Amino acid sequence: MTGQPELKKAWILAALMLTMVLAAMDVTIVSTVIPQIVGDLGGFKKFSWVFSAYLLVQTASIPLYGKLSDLYGRKLVLVIGISIFIMGSVTSAVSWNIDALIVFRALQGLGAGAIMATVNTIAGDIYTLEERGRIQGWLSSMWGISAIAGPALGGAIVKYATWHWIFLINIPFGLIAIVILLVFFKENIVVHKHKIDYAGAILIFATLSILIILLLNGGESWPWFSFETFILLFIVIALSYVTYTVEQKVESPIMPLYLWKNKAFFTSTVAMTGMGIIMMGPQTYLPTFTQASLGFGVVISGFILASTSIGWPAASALSSKIYLKTGFRNTALIGIILVLLACAGFLLVSWPQSIPVLIIHQVLLGAGFGLISTPVLVGVQNMVDWNQRGVVTGAVLFGRNLGQSIGAAVYGAIFNTSLVLSMQTSAHEFPSDSDNILDILLSPELTEQAKEFLQQTINSAYSNIYYGMLLFSVFVLIALILMPKKLGKL
Repeated sequence: MTGQPELKKAWILAALMLTMVLAAMDVTIVSTVIPQIVGDLGGFKKFSWVFSAYLLVQTASIPLYGKLSDLYGRKLVLVIGISIFIMGSVTSAVSWNIDALIVFRALQGLGAGAIMATVNTIAGDIYTLEERGRIQGWLSSMWGISAIAGPALGGAIVKYATWHWIFLINIPFGLIAIVILLVFFKENIVVHKHKIDYAGAILIFATLSILIILLLNGGESWPWFSFETFILLFIVIALSYVTYTVEQKVESPIMPLYLWKNKAFFTSTVAMTGMGIIMMGPQTYLPTFTQASLGFGVVISGFILASTSIGWPAASALSSKIYLKTGFRNTALIGIILVLLACAGFLLVSWPQSIPVLIIHQVLLGAGFGLISTPVLVGVQNMVDWNQRGVVTGAVLFGRNLGQSIGAAVYGAIFNTSLVLSMQTSAHEFPSDSDNILDILLSPELTEQAKEFLQQTINSAYSNIYYGMLLFSVFVLIALILMPKKLGKL
């Protein structure tokens, strides 16, 4: 597959980047206009499921699409995935209430799962080992562009049109990507009669869906130590056992169990899961910290957060030169050291932190993520032939997405617990008519002393998140140390 003509590869890359923009920008643009959507459709108490339904279905479906792309080809799976995403976008645009929007966002997530599983696999198919680092840099840059362009575009659409158009603008991008793929992407697929592992597919999807529901709702919709948590945890464990039993017996399992017995594959997936957890610290709470504790505006806060995307693609592009000389593991080790330095650096800087300092931390974090994710992903892809590349790529990317779900839950518990404990033990009085920290800070009833105390408390809560990030960074470091120096063929 790496023998594609350069012009065709350029067109295919353009289609992959367009497709990646669909998945990346959808998250940021919907986040920007959700107040207008809820104002129109109602259902404020359910609005978090507009995001959760999308994330849940996307994450749980990634391993399934990875296997299907190995059986039937990447192009077919990606074109179907983009088509499903477009259908989800159209139906989301015509949603008549919040429940309908949640269902249609889940449909979008089903399409996004195919995009996440196949885009990186196609890049691994058509580009050489030397080129893949640069290409991953291009693909990673789409997330950075989306982080900046999404909120701006969402704000403009709401101002000059209606929120429905944030979904409808996906249609031309998706159709253009499909046309380019159909015209330029040629795959030599040897057609075999495949006995599809339907039971495994259903069990894996159900297990992962319930696990993600638990992670998304624990500590929010119900306490972590509650009847709901233990029931869902029991179901996850029971389904995992049944899935393991079924996957041992089928001829062509959705997730081959022998992969997990391979030390290189196992440690790579664990490392990517840990990286996903680390990523969610700043992604979830940096805007709240910069606005509530430091008093920066929304635009500046967004720019500081987006600066992670400066270091990530740059490091991804550079990574191929490093891993060709030092190996995949050693390149990833350099990445996790940068992440450790960024976390420690933040904790060593006293409050209030300046904008340049925060940007340096974010760029350093992004560079670390780029030097971890690209060599780990490319290294795993390099261990297998074409007919297994979709499975291993899907598994590694699923690990990162699962880590993000875990990270959101963990950091939410850390931040909220730190904040509540400090406020409960404080001698200051705070307005009790709101649980939104930004609203409390803007309350005219708040004294200057109480405001400064609250800002320092938010800084301490955010610092505790960085202690958590440090702990998970050590976890990733151990996984990478245990990874074999040379990743041989499976």
